[in-house]
Amino acid sequence: MRHTLLQAAEAAAKMRSGGIVAYPTEAVFGLGCDPENQVAVQQLLSLKSRPVSAGLILIGATFKQFEHWVDTVPVAQLAAAMDSWPGPVTWLFPKGPRAPVWITGAHDTVAIRVTAHQPCIALCEAFGGPLVSTSANPHSAPPARSAGQVEGYFGSFIGGILEGPLGSGERPSEIRDVRTGKVFREG
Repeated sequence: MRHTLLQAAEAAAKMRSGGIVAYPTEAVFGLGCDPENQVAVQQLLSLKSRPVSAGLILIGATFKQFEHWVDTVPVAQLAAAMDSWPGPVTWLFPKGPRAPVWITGAHDTVAIRVTAHQPCIALCEAFGGPLVSTSANPHSAPPARSAGQVEGYFGSFIGGILEGPLGSGERPSEIRDVRTGKVFREG
């Protein structure tokens, strides 16, 4: 089955109605859905064979989109994150009141990234907030780097693929803890 390539508004509408979409990110294709829709998130985790305890990354077009997802941090710590954004660095923030367990997993943090990749920005803006961003691959398989690879992995189990190019990154985003600066995954 060949998915229709979606524009940002179409992909956002599919996510608002509980669907999962694939989209190009800075380095690999990602899978996304509405982070507040527990059923959609559980379907996404099932597709990837990923445990809920691992937690998920959220991407947004601006830091403001995360205001209810994260708790406050000291100005110096916030400045380190803000200096890296927009860009391919994911920061672990103390979770805020809107961060449910199906997003945070077994952690007291929520992983967020303000993206600089135009297709992702357009999708977050069309959706009206942050969205789940996890690499488009089943557990232990390499992340998809083409729409065809996404098709091969997930076929009809997703609602479509956002049209747009991949960024020039070679690896998924770096992950750091905003409170300590510790790097959990090199970018």
